[in-house]
Amino acid sequence: MNRRSFIARTGMASMALLLSPMLKAAGSPEFVSKRPPLVQRKFTSKAIEDIIVKTKAQIKDPEIAWMFENCFPNTLDTTVEFAMNGNIPDTFVITGDIEAMWLRDSSAQVWPYLPYVNDDPVLSNLILGVINRQAKCIVVDPYANAFNKGATGSEWDKDLTDMKPELHERKWEIDSLCYPVRLAYHFWKKTGNTSFFTPEYEKALQLTLATFKEQQRKNGKGPYHFMRVTEKATDTVTGKGYGNPVKPVGLICSSFRPSDDATIYSFLIPSNYFAVRTLRQMAEMSSKIRGNAGFASDCNIRASEVEEALKNYATVNHLKYGAMLAFEVDGFGNQLFMDDANVPSLLALPYLGCLPASDTLYKNTRKFVLSGDNPWYFKGKAGEGIGGPHVGEDMIWPMSITMQALTSSSEEEITKCLRILKNTHAGTGFMHETFHKDNPATYSRSWFAWANTLFGELILKITKEYPSILNKTI
Repeated sequence: MNRRSFIARTGMASMALLLSPMLKAAGSPEFVSKRPPLVQRKFTSKAIEDIIVKTKAQIKDPEIAWMFENCFPNTLDTTVEFAMNGNIPDTFVITGDIEAMWLRDSSAQVWPYLPYVNDDPVLSNLILGVINRQAKCIVVDPYANAFNKGATGSEWDKDLTDMKPELHERKWEIDSLCYPVRLAYHFWKKTGNTSFFTPEYEKALQLTLATFKEQQRKNGKGPYHFMRVTEKATDTVTGKGYGNPVKPVGLICSSFRPSDDATIYSFLIPSNYFAVRTLRQMAEMSSKIRGNAGFASDCNIRASEVEEALKNYATVNHLKYGAMLAFEVDGFGNQLFMDDANVPSLLALPYLGCLPASDTLYKNTRKFVLSGDNPWYFKGKAGEGIGGPHVGEDMIWPMSITMQALTSSSEEEITKCLRILKNTHAGTGFMHETFHKDNPATYSRSWFAWANTLFGELILKITKEYPSILNKTI
């Protein structure tokens, strides 16, 4: 099944959750942990358990504290499979309700645990195992977005592309190669551990650079193409699998968005910004860890080229918002004005270290994406936030509300976002993929680990930077 093709849970099942005994009586909440019993948890870290206890004690609102306790450890509790192959850590991470490992999701799911790796060697090995596994995946196929644990094949074997038995899905998304570098780079910076930088990892970096070059399409369309027999237009690629035409201006083509939806114009701007950041990190690691000045130079040259192309083609002069960023462009002058809830997004650029939140270009863009002028921004009785074509109109992604708070310095805005998240989990204590703008009991994906751990990351940031927010009932 496609990563996000689960139909929204509605009706009696959701109402049963809303009427569950968690709320014994009005004004007397009894929030019982929704974590699996200890013996059923996939992985336990003392450092993470300690931070859960410490953080809960700083949260006055019992429901927010309960949601944090459920959500923050969800990746460790339910989605990781950790093993030692000799003395080499290996970690396979599923998304939640789909038994496959996305390069993007697996990186994002363990990212919030990175600050605690020096306090827990076992946790450090777990993340090292994710980095090792991702390198193996990229070497199998740098164009694939999702992988099986072994060479088992998948339901998408009949996709019209170069499928292999190790692949779950082969949708080319720039961010699939960016996220693993982000994780490895910051793991190295945090720990000083370079054991992941093996010949196989170096090969993965070389393939990443080569794939970025191929998808600049200066010498033709490149080797990647993708089509799927489907009734869902966003699940396949036009132009015989190569997408709509682009003018080779230095930007990198992405056939799909982080939502796993096909792009309209292949130069996806948030992902190109992410690629610039990634190439710089690849250069620094290669230079400082391996002393490979030649490869580092190649990465920096490519980063500068994409960066220059972003300046020339990504910025537009909007009649209402002034200088801002388009979501997708094609190099011919066509531009798409929207933002999607998935990360990378225009909203998330400061979170990924691509632009400072104080940048005027970003601030203007942010005003647009958090307004009704963004066709995928929805406001209803239950809340407001960004959605996307993947689930459809009127469905808001909690991830976008969390990201809005993560990229804000306004206590009022952060509090508003927390209040929406608190009021829309439908009594489950977890983040969902989406909820209906007017009725949170209509939602998709009850087990979506990335959204859960991202919420935990937000709470931890608030406790450090804006503790007064959590000193009151939200």
